[in-house]
Amino acid sequence: MSQTFRHPEILEIARKDGKVTVEGLAAHFGVTLQTIRRDLTDLAEAGRLERVHGGAILPSGTSNIGYEERRAFNEDAKRAIARACAAEIPNGISVFLNIGTTTEAVAQELLHHEDLMVVTNNMNVANILAANHECEIIVTGGQLRRADGGLVGTLAAGTIRQFKFDIAVIGCSALDHEGDLLDFDIQEVSVSQTILHQSRRTFLVADHTKFARSAPARIASLADVDVVFTNKALPANLSTACSAWKTQVICTP
Repeated sequence: MSQTFRHPEILEIARKDGKVTVEGLAAHFGVTLQTIRRDLTDLAEAGRLERVHGGAILPSGTSNIGYEERRAFNEDAKRAIARACAAEIPNGISVFLNIGTTTEAVAQELLHHEDLMVVTNNMNVANILAANHECEIIVTGGQLRRADGGLVGTLAAGTIRQFKFDIAVIGCSALDHEGDLLDFDIQEVSVSQTILHQSRRTFLVADHTKFARSAPARIASLADVDVVFTNKALPANLSTACSAWKTQVICTP
């Protein structure tokens, strides 16, 4: 059976079961795991499915996929993005790292930086950087979001307003065709907007899967970002827009 004929049936199984697995589909169609992985990659790049660890789910425009699945998804790309981002962060500055699995990967890459002050509303980032004794860590207050260790709400925003960061490293849940950064949690959006306002430079870390996703709440525009770190080239219209906005794009190999 060709992939053209497999794709509609894969989508039908995903609609019925809510999720498909690589092993389950390989057994169902009698093909190799690698063949199914290619099918799921094609469907994800077309925006029909979202890849998660071991399979895929239907894309959602109103709710995010689970934290553990997000953390396991696209790990190699996130590490490459994080390395590129960390290479642009000098020693001896103040940095904000916000909520997200890719910003957590950036924290891992900062473990050998020196004389940093890192402010974060991400408990996971704080725990990662606790191993770096050359790094001062400040955690904002806020309402704890147990699902991913994020701190959100007015208390988090109020803490952030007390600082002026040299660099903020932020993520997003989606990036639409107009260049708007989108998210699912309106409380997190408010905090992200405060981070942007309090930073001299802003770095966005986002892998290419964000280009095919949607979310209901707007954070800002790529025009408000200084550097975008990603693993694949932006769509042509966004690349042109970034040039006009003076937003640098760094694409990892």
